[in-house]
Amino acid sequence: MRKIKLIEILIFLIILFTVIILSYISVNTIFSNIPLQETKGVLLVLLYVLTAYAYSFLFFRLFLKLFPLDEGEIDVTSKKEFIYHIYLLFYLIIFYPLIRSGFIPVPIMRIIYIFLGAHMGENTYSSGIILDPSFVSVGANTLIGQYSLLVPHVIEGNKLAHYPITIGNNVTIGAHSVVMSNVTIEDGAIIAMGAVITKNTRVGKNEMWGGVPAKKINRS
Repeated sequence: MRKIKLIEILIFLIILFTVIILSYISVNTIFSNIPLQETKGVLLVLLYVLTAYAYSFLFFRLFLKLFPLDEGEIDVTSKKEFIYHIYLLFYLIIFYPLIRSGFIPVPIMRIIYIFLGAHMGENTYSSGIILDPSFVSVGANTLIGQYSLLVPHVIEGNKLAHYPITIGNNVTIGAHSVVMSNVTIEDGAIIAMGAVITKNTRVGKNEMWGGVPAKKINRS
């Protein structure tokens, strides 16, 4: 993993400080005069947290709008690396604890992943973890099983890159499975529980794959 530079940390902290100030001002402006009696303190803290996350999503999407993180390799000391490190700080400090917590209901996690840039078709849900959601596209009526992991990035020594994961309609990704970068899973495919779909793999329509590393084992 490459070292995050001080200037990148400072820029992120400025954004984070702005988020905290805006959430404080918003909550106190809108809700401070509402009579909440003895529960006021607890409810205000909850409102601060929810508002801070709302602003965090907004600033994150705005940052990626102004400074897109494209797929492909990220060269050392490049502008792309600078953008990636601020993007990474957003995830490490703000979003990863939320994604990995396990207490967020699956329907709400769908909304969170969409806010973070994932494309998820109608009636598609994930009870696993989607890393780098902006590089993941999932069709309709697809289920990503519990504790499964979608990993669109490549970190190998000093090599750093992002390549998309594309999943079709009516796909089942089994629990505890791993899907790595630059993978395409076509409509109707089934990935067995615990399977590891390695980089640059194409799973055909209605195929069933399983094992470590995963191979085609049957037609669904």
